[in-house]
Amino acid sequence: MNKPEQQYIDLFSQCEDMICRHSAEAMNAPRARAFADFERLGFPTRKQEKYKYTDISRLFEPDYGLNLNRLKIPVNPYEVFKCDVPNMSTQLYFVVNDTFYNDILPKSHLPEGVLMGSLKEMAAQYPELVKKYYGKLADTSKDGVTAFNTTFAQDGVLLYVPKGVVVDKPIQLVNVLRADVDFMVNRRVLIILEEAAQARLLICDHAMDNVNFLATQVIEVFAGQDSVFDLYELEETHTSSIRISNMYVKQEANSNVLLNGMTLHNGTTRNTTEVTLAGPHAEINLCGMAITDKNQHVDNNTFIDHAVPDCNSNELFKYVLDDQSTGAFAGLVLVRPDAQHTNSQQTNRNLCATREARMYTQPQLEIYADDVKCSHGATVGQLDENALFYMRARGIAEKEARLLLMFAFVNEVIDNIRLDALKDRLHLLVEKRFRGELNKCQGCAICK
Repeated sequence: MNKPEQQYIDLFSQCEDMICRHSAEAMNAPRARAFADFERLGFPTRKQEKYKYTDISRLFEPDYGLNLNRLKIPVNPYEVFKCDVPNMSTQLYFVVNDTFYNDILPKSHLPEGVLMGSLKEMAAQYPELVKKYYGKLADTSKDGVTAFNTTFAQDGVLLYVPKGVVVDKPIQLVNVLRADVDFMVNRRVLIILEEAAQARLLICDHAMDNVNFLATQVIEVFAGQDSVFDLYELEETHTSSIRISNMYVKQEANSNVLLNGMTLHNGTTRNTTEVTLAGPHAEINLCGMAITDKNQHVDNNTFIDHAVPDCNSNELFKYVLDDQSTGAFAGLVLVRPDAQHTNSQQTNRNLCATREARMYTQPQLEIYADDVKCSHGATVGQLDENALFYMRARGIAEKEARLLLMFAFVNEVIDNIRLDALKDRLHLLVEKRFRGELNKCQGCAICK
């Protein structure tokens, strides 16, 4: 087996006791099996169809530091991070690298019965709850990154909303990367909404230091019957960061889930999203947006499984690629034989602002039922020259006209946001990004 795997196989063999000692029993239970799966699978390479646009194995070759002994990172994120989303009052929590920040917690209180906190600590307090769900969607036997993350993850975040409880105030979780040397983090997120529960979660990725970061992340979302859940992910790191995120979602009957992932600044990003519609009348709205330049790389791979009848899925991904950046989108919608009355739409639209930018798109539909309404489509193009000419003829400078057209292009993804304050803020951030004013991240004292 080649070098990237071997260094981590050796590391786990030497440090297994330390890793387990600084975690919880519910997280340790699947660890040995995950390690065996990782030994067998290794890191994904381009030879695998699912990963043909991003060579994951190569990304793990450098020597990264890991905080397996859970040494305390000297930073108070509440002091350095000042969120400047106007009119957006959130419950604000932090993960520093891959450890939930517990020293200070928000003063406001969540509704009774709602749990939001360290996965490691919640697993100790509520072992049966965590054992019931942890690792049940993230199958380590099928994916090398998921197996690797399950092997090394020691903490993370749990959000649990009990039956019938509505969390009115949005919850914001900020992932802060902080290190003096090239560093790897392995984050875990477990989200459980019971029957008729409702919640909205905004996850932001930021990097404090200009070193090389590699972050793996596994998110599991259980959306119970009649539940409503919004998850927004906003990546604003820097060009020396690598993010590999695998999200697994299971929806029961009449559940409504919105997933919206936005990459505004990054180095290399690979997002995998797998959704199973397991109960009738479930609906998933899956959106994504990427704005890239320089040599940035964004790869989104999605899979929506219509396992039962009468479900809806709407998928929309848009990319704007500048300079020598690269984008990839591969989306598969599977309609199983019994999934009659499925309604599914998948759209991928892409703008290449230069001849050097590259976009790879692969929309796919597999339909094994006959009474369905399904469509999919993809386009890769440049800015509309006629529209540019029209705007310039009316006195708008060419640079401004290009900005306006690019801004209008991605607006559709932002408009899917069901949180007005965040929607307004995103309009401003995207405009700044197109104008080159958003070099790292905004809204925090770190990057001022």
